[in-house]
Amino acid sequence: MTEKSERQQRFEQGKKVLDAIDGAAGASVIDALGDISPELGHQVVAWGFGEIYSRPGLEPRDRQLVTLGMLTALGDCEPQLDVHINAALNVGLTPQQIIEAFLHSAVYCGFPRALNATFTAKKVFAERGLLPVA
Repeated sequence: MTEKSERQQRFEQGKKVLDAIDGAAGASVIDALGDISPELGHQVVAWGFGEIYSRPGLEPRDRQLVTLGMLTALGDCEPQLDVHINAALNVGLTPQQIIEAFLHSAVYCGFPRALNATFTAKKVFAERGLLPVA
């Protein structure tokens, strides 16, 4: 038996974290890269989730709050927001907390970006049967 390479170990660790946080949505993103850039998919899993998301210091829900804020600030990231809103729900954030984060982002990112993020959340919440958000 040969020992797994460090590259393969990081990928496997990242895949466990990705599956726990993003579920099928994360896997579908990686699968979609298979015919165009499998290396980018590998790096998202191995580095993004195997190295960064696996670090101690922030709980998964806190990492998702940070991620939602950054994607909102960047703008034009609705597909990624879709995945990370689902992830935020998966790690224990409530719809109300997610909406509050987007409301808070309006102060720093502006209304257009906060609105885009909120409407993406509305779509995700509808798909998951979480509307209306009180």
